[in-house]
Amino acid sequence: MLGRRRAMQNEKLHPGVPYLQEQLRKGKISRREFIRYAVLLGTSLATASTLAAVPQPATEFTTEAAVKSAPRKAVTPVRGGTLKIASRVHKVTHPAQFSWVAPSNQLRQVAEYLTQTDENNITHPLLLEKWEASEDLKTWTLYLRKGIKHNNGDEFNADDVVFTFGQWLDEDVGSSMLGLMSYLQPENIEKVDDYTVRLYLDRPEIAVPEHLFHYPALVLNHRTFEGDFLKAPHGTGPYTLVEYSEGGRVLLKRREDYWQKGEDGKPLPYLDAMEWIDMGEDFTAWMAAIRAGEVDVLDMGDLGGIDAYLGLKDDPNVALLQAATAQVRVLRMRVDMEPWSDNNVRMALKLCQNREKIMNLAYFGQGLLGADFHVYPKHPEYCEKPIPKYDPERAKQLLAEAGYPDGLEVNLAVGTGWPDVVSYAEVLKEDAAAAGFKININTMPNAQYWEKWTEVDLGITPWTHRPLGTMVLNLGYTADADGNPVPWNETRWVDDEFNQLLIQANGTLDVEERRKIFCDLEQIMMDRGPIGIAWWQNIHIPFRKGVHGVPPHPTAYALFNQVWKEKA
Repeated sequence: MLGRRRAMQNEKLHPGVPYLQEQLRKGKISRREFIRYAVLLGTSLATASTLAAVPQPATEFTTEAAVKSAPRKAVTPVRGGTLKIASRVHKVTHPAQFSWVAPSNQLRQVAEYLTQTDENNITHPLLLEKWEASEDLKTWTLYLRKGIKHNNGDEFNADDVVFTFGQWLDEDVGSSMLGLMSYLQPENIEKVDDYTVRLYLDRPEIAVPEHLFHYPALVLNHRTFEGDFLKAPHGTGPYTLVEYSEGGRVLLKRREDYWQKGEDGKPLPYLDAMEWIDMGEDFTAWMAAIRAGEVDVLDMGDLGGIDAYLGLKDDPNVALLQAATAQVRVLRMRVDMEPWSDNNVRMALKLCQNREKIMNLAYFGQGLLGADFHVYPKHPEYCEKPIPKYDPERAKQLLAEAGYPDGLEVNLAVGTGWPDVVSYAEVLKEDAAAAGFKININTMPNAQYWEKWTEVDLGITPWTHRPLGTMVLNLGYTADADGNPVPWNETRWVDDEFNQLLIQANGTLDVEERRKIFCDLEQIMMDRGPIGIAWWQNIHIPFRKGVHGVPPHPTAYALFNQVWKEKA
C-alpha cells in the first residue's frame, strides 16, 4: 500500500478526478463508475482503485460471468500445442472496414490496438503506455510504448499511429471509425515525436480511449500497408499469419519476439499455433466438433450462444463462460424508404413486439427486456424507462392514420445463421398480424445479410456489446459534419435534437448530468426513433476444459494472448 501511495504522489491527475471523487463521496456515482471514468481520464488503475478505497478492484467489477465446471486448483501454464477454433472465415481486405467480429478476432492475433477494454469494462493502455486529457477534454496526448516491433522487424512508432488514424478518417475507406470519431479531423492529428501523438478534438469527448478499442481499430504498419492486410500482414501481435483462406481456415504461428511476457518470464504466447476453421452456418456441426474434441473453442462472435448453452451445458468435457452484455438484435427500419419514413408506421411495428414472449421463445429468457432505444440497462448513462406493452390495437390505429386502414405488407430480411433472429422474426410476424401487418420473412445466409445490412429497408441486425451508451449511439445513430448518416447508421435516421444532445453528453464528465441527457436521448428514440429492441442478450462462450485463460469478455472478443492448453 505504501508503494502504491508513493506512485500516486508521482502521478499527474486530471482535474476531473477530484470532482469524480467528490461525486463518489456523496453517493452520486458508484465505485465502479468512478474507476471507469478516472481511468478514461488517464489515471492508472492502481491509483484509481486507491482513490476509490477499493483494495481489490477486480472483485468490484463482477461481469456476471460464470464457468460451468468444477473448481480447479491453480496450475502453471505450459507451452506448446495448437488451439483449434470453430468460426467463420470471411473475405477481408482493410481492417478498418470490418463490419463483424469474426475477422477481427482472427487478425487481432496478428495486429493490435492502442488500448484494451477488459471484461470488467475498464480500459487499459495496450500499445499505448499512457494517455493524458486536457481539462476541457479536447486535447488528448497519446504516449506510445517503446521497443515494440511489427512481425517483419519494423519498429512500432508514431508514424504508424498517425497513418492508422488517417485510414480511419478517410471517407473513401468508409470505416465506422469515421462516425465514432466524428470529433476529430485528419489535420488535427500531431506527431509530437517518435513516441507521442496529440489529438486536437472539435469538441469535448471523454471516451477516446474506449473508441481506440473498437474492433476495426487495428494499428497498421505505415511502411507496408496498401489497402489489403492479407498482402502485407504486418502487425505487433503475438502471431504471424501463415494462411488465410476465405471459407476455409486461418492458420497463425507464434512469434518468438513478442513484446509481452508470460508467467515464466518468456515472450508470450504459450501456444505454438492457432487454427481458425470455417464450419459454416449449421451450428449443430460446431457443437459436434467441440464435443468430439476436434476443436477447442467456439468463436461465438455475434452468434450469442443460446444454442451452445442448451446443447453443451451438460457435457462434462466442455466449460461455458456466461456474461450479461449489451449484445442485441436490432429491428431496424430505413427512414429514407417507404413506408418507414412515416413515424406512425415505425411506432406501429414497434408496438407489435411482445417482448417477453420474444425473449422467451427466441432466447429462452436469457437476457433483459429492451425498450426501443440502444442503451443497455447496465451502461453507466442508462436512464430507466418503462418497457412498452404489446398493443396491436394501438398499432392498427397508427397504421390507419398513416394511410393503411387495410393493413400493410412488408418484407423483413434476416440471416439464417442466427436462430434467435429467425425466431424473433417469426414471433413478430405472428403477433403483428393482429395489427394488420403482413410480414414476409426474407431469409438468407448471414454473409449475404452482411453484404446488404445497411441497404435493406427492414431487417434485424446483430450488434455486439459496447461499454458505453455514447459509443453505440455515435456509431449507429448520428450524422457527419455535412449532415449525412455515418457509415454504420443503417437506418439513415438523422435527428438534429438527438445529435445535439448526444454531442453534449459526449463531453459531460458529471455522470449524473449525463444520465439526465440520456433520459432525453432515450425518449427521442422511443418516440420517433428507427429501431425496435425487444431484449438484451446474455452470451455463452464454450471451450474444452483442458483450455485455460479464456476471458469472459462481453464482446466475445478473442483476447487469447495468454491462452494455453493442458498436455494430452
